Amino acid sequence: MSFKAETISEAGARPPATAPSGVVVESEFVPAWWLRNPHLQTLWPVFFRQRPRLSRERERVELPDGDFIDIDWAGHGERLALILHGLEGGSGSHYAHGLLSFLARRGFRAGVFHFRGCSGTLNRLARNYHSGDTADLSYVASRIIARGGDKPLSLIGFSLGGNVLLKWLAETGGKAPVNAAVAVSVPFSLAEVASRLERGVSRLYQWRLVSALKRKMRRKHGSRPLPPAVGDFSAARTFHQFDDKVTAPLHGFADANDYYRRASCGPMLYGVRCPTLIIHALDDPFMTPSVVPEAAALSPQVRLELSPRGGHVGFVTGALPGFGRYWLEQRILRFLEEETRDG
Repeated sequence: MSFKAETISEAGARPPATAPSGVVVESEFVPAWWLRNPHLQTLWPVFFRQRPRLSRERERVELPDGDFIDIDWAGHGERLALILHGLEGGSGSHYAHGLLSFLARRGFRAGVFHFRGCSGTLNRLARNYHSGDTADLSYVASRIIARGGDKPLSLIGFSLGGNVLLKWLAETGGKAPVNAAVAVSVPFSLAEVASRLERGVSRLYQWRLVSALKRKMRRKHGSRPLPPAVGDFSAARTFHQFDDKVTAPLHGFADANDYYRRASCGPMLYGVRCPTLIIHALDDPFMTPSVVPEAAALSPQVRLELSPRGGHVGFVTGALPGFGRYWLEQRILRFLEEETRDG
């Protein structure tokens, strides 16, 4: 079983003027009073969240092109959930580990889908992963659904993983038998996100992530030559520079701008036909509020919940300083349970 992604052009993705749309509402999230700054919301769980102990089982999925991806599974419930991490993340990332543990304790068989090369083992092929690459998700989801029988499958994507998830749902339309989907802190417009990360304090996030991408490329190609299409990325300091030298040529894009245009999920959201919740904070330091889609750009199946605060994949609440509670997990579970009941 497979679900072929149908290419949707930017023009074709726009809804008719009189078409029904999704909804955009204010989120019920209330930030911890001691974490109202977007950078504190973003960084607190990275540095201070305790990882609950969790027994994980790793599954390696061989891909049709000779490469592989790894999934870390936990729990033994009747409901299936697949978590897609953000850029250079994995099952050890605070948000992925926390949600994996949370869902496993609440009746889910949950797994973290590692993009190529993100599971701790470098992938085999010269190519890597990128924000618009939906083929691996399509292949893996089809395998999980086929062997899961009647078990409902839910998908949750964070940041880059949220962009991949929404783009795939739009490409497949109603053909992907997914019970429900949640996307958090999505970079709806990759070009605008890249531009935002070149300004102010947000440059620190860019520096950390670009440095990680460059280190991985050096490690991967330490004993073998770089593909001829890849340029000299040693001087790259921004996402745009790295994507221009590496991501775009490695994955068949003309340049970084072409990659950003074709890989962004924002123009495609009207094509989503699965019950979908998008959670986003207007103070997200990875982007500006201008990237957030209006209700008319969303399909009737999409609910966008906006919070004035929350940072990037933060959403920490709590009354006592130093004792944060991770609201995202409660909200995601409630949505998945509502859709399972309704379905």
